Amino acid sequence: MKSIQCLLLALILSGCATRPAPQRYAWVTGLKPEKAAYYRDLHAHPWPSVNRMIKACNIQNFSIHEREINGQTYLFAYLEYTGKNFEADMKRMAGDPETVRWWKETDPCQSPLPDAAAKGKIWGDTKEVYFLK
Repeated sequence: MKSIQCLLLALILSGCATRPAPQRYAWVTGLKPEKAAYYRDLHAHPWPSVNRMIKACNIQNFSIHEREINGQTYLFAYLEYTGKNFEADMKRMAGDPETVRWWKETDPCQSPLPDAAAKGKIWGDTKEVYFLK
């Protein structure tokens, strides 16, 4: 009987320890040449309050990459979301005064792709076509 209780406890605890796989998100936008150095400097020295908010909103493994294509510089952002309500966490982030202040610095550096601009967005959505775990 004791071994069955131990087995049940082990199963319960292992179930509690497992988390669902993170949701992966990626976006793309352009980078204005005249603002590129400033954008890079901002991200070389990110504000601690902004980093804390990103983590508080259940985001991990967040990175931004840069690539030049045909003379235009593009940014590619990737993150993993581990929370339960992405929309609510994004609203929480958008309501944070320090994050809003950060975006007032970074947004003018970016040049949205036409489809994103048509929706009033800076970053354009992407579609995952392959993932290897």
